[in-house]
Amino acid sequence: MVNKIHTLGGYIHEYQKSIANPEQFWAQTAESFYWRAKWDKVLEWDFKGPNVKWFINGKLNITENIFENQLFVQKDVPAIIWEPNDPNEEGKIITYGELFEEVQRFANTLKSLGVGKGDRVAIYMPMIPELTVALLACARIGAIHSVVFAGFSATSLAERIIDAEAKVLLTSDGSYRGLKKIPIKDIVDEALESCKSIEHCVVYKRTGDVISMKEGRDIWWHDAINEVSTQCEAEVMDAEDPLFILYTSGSTGKPKGIVHTTGGYMVYSAYTFKNVFQYSIGDVYFCTADIGWITGHSYIVYGPLLCGAQALMFEGVPTWPDPGRFWDIVEKYKVNQFYTAPTALRSLLALGAEHVEGKDLSSLKVLGTVGEPINEEAWHWYHDHIGKNRCPIVDTWWQTETGGVMISPLPGITPTKPSFATLPLPGIQPVIVDGEGKELLGNSVEGNLCVKYPWPGMLRTLWGDHERFRKTYFSSFDDMYFTGDGVKRDEDGYYRILGRVDDVINVSGHRLGTAEVENAINEHPLVNESAVVGYPHSIKGQGIYAFVVCTEFSTGGEEGIRTSVKKAVAKLIGPFARPDMVQIVPGLPKTRSGKIMRRILRKIAEGDASNLGDTTTLLDEDIVEVIIKGALVDVKR
Repeated sequence: MVNKIHTLGGYIHEYQKSIANPEQFWAQTAESFYWRAKWDKVLEWDFKGPNVKWFINGKLNITENIFENQLFVQKDVPAIIWEPNDPNEEGKIITYGELFEEVQRFANTLKSLGVGKGDRVAIYMPMIPELTVALLACARIGAIHSVVFAGFSATSLAERIIDAEAKVLLTSDGSYRGLKKIPIKDIVDEALESCKSIEHCVVYKRTGDVISMKEGRDIWWHDAINEVSTQCEAEVMDAEDPLFILYTSGSTGKPKGIVHTTGGYMVYSAYTFKNVFQYSIGDVYFCTADIGWITGHSYIVYGPLLCGAQALMFEGVPTWPDPGRFWDIVEKYKVNQFYTAPTALRSLLALGAEHVEGKDLSSLKVLGTVGEPINEEAWHWYHDHIGKNRCPIVDTWWQTETGGVMISPLPGITPTKPSFATLPLPGIQPVIVDGEGKELLGNSVEGNLCVKYPWPGMLRTLWGDHERFRKTYFSSFDDMYFTGDGVKRDEDGYYRILGRVDDVINVSGHRLGTAEVENAINEHPLVNESAVVGYPHSIKGQGIYAFVVCTEFSTGGEEGIRTSVKKAVAKLIGPFARPDMVQIVPGLPKTRSGKIMRRILRKIAEGDASNLGDTTTLLDEDIVEVIIKGALVDVKR
């Protein structure tokens, strides 16, 4: 089993050991897993390439470490505890033994559909247990899974399927979200009109609604698994074979296919889960994320199951049937570790503490936050009302690209500060650099957050585009991974994440590239061009503010344009990407070379035009005044 740190002195010792000899540290951690063949060399790396390989020539299958390696003691222990959207619907408790059977059955099903090692399988499903089965079945046979969050539009789904050249799509007839019923299969049918690589579409019956099934392509999940063997030998994988692709927005319009590999991701996701949540066998762990995002991959599926955890999956929303739903679940299952997003906490805070009153939350031992920095007000509400002043809060910082948590307190071990991610985990070497790439040493400094040494869970490339991988993460600063985040290190050496410094907006923990949203807006027939920036939002953390140039209007006037622009973005990307503010402007602040000065627009959207910097390089300085006068927020001068 993965080692667990127990004291502050233990953390300091482990951290110093990991920095003095990272290869030895990670090799010792990896020894606790089952390998078909041990590695020849721990690490090869070059950030100039960039090229990173961990556990070279090591052979394994990640599902053998979830099942065979611990089944003797875990067979009858709950692996997945599923809470459905409707509290009146009966949930499911699936043991490790039962999950193993289902995974092997579906792995054989995929093989019968022609899926083999290295093939890509796209997954577009709601938060049901079969989603976990789908991931692990792919891993069992060496197929590469690519989960697409089931809130994305048909256009976004198609774009990701086409880029990965997926062979099979796994989906459902529909899904439930509060009082809403989402027609998932309708979205899939629209997407697949342009996806030539898909040979089969397997549909799980969740809602029972009447849907269209295309003969020769579509097959019901229950029919596909009928009379299929529950014995499936694991495919032997190289440590550096891809495990999954997960698409995330970038600073250009095209999503980036983050590639994580088998061996390093396994070691890192398990190690960080065990330590960040101080998980002990028998605990019930509840992460509220969707498996469509990296948090669900690492901290609902792989990390917990590799550690023999009881992982709770929730299909619904925190406010239905009332804003006490999370706390009802905690009470019902006696949850010990609870991991959620600051966005959810801020929305629940705004709805009042009365929804927490009378709930028995005494089982809670650890509270966590993920997706974005948490503000002090939400931190204190979480600590006081949910943790009852006795549960430590782990404010975790990490990314899709990092594979697992990088900077975080260890609960009950690291002294915490509201809104600080505190200290790096063992094996992680963060550095703060200025705009020129000079390292800022000591404490009480602020700059760009980089990492100067590889770690096992890091991404290896972008699917089909290694040059974009280099430019995105390794071209800004020499010999360092650039996170894209700004950071402050205080007088105690604690890290506080300040948010994105590149053209990415963090909306409710979902990273969206400004270019992706702009491209969707620019599809509107009456829009000439647009510029999108983030601005502080009391619930979401960041909201989307769109400046839109139109030369003519429809019969609905400016309001009609605003409404149709929001609808267009929701259709092309997904409802979560809908702009909060749409300001119609006659032009955008541009340099003489045509570059849009987004820093000016960002200041205006934030309501602060007191220091716009040098505007003399603008092609038309007057346009700034016009935009300020028409701003949708009160702008201070």
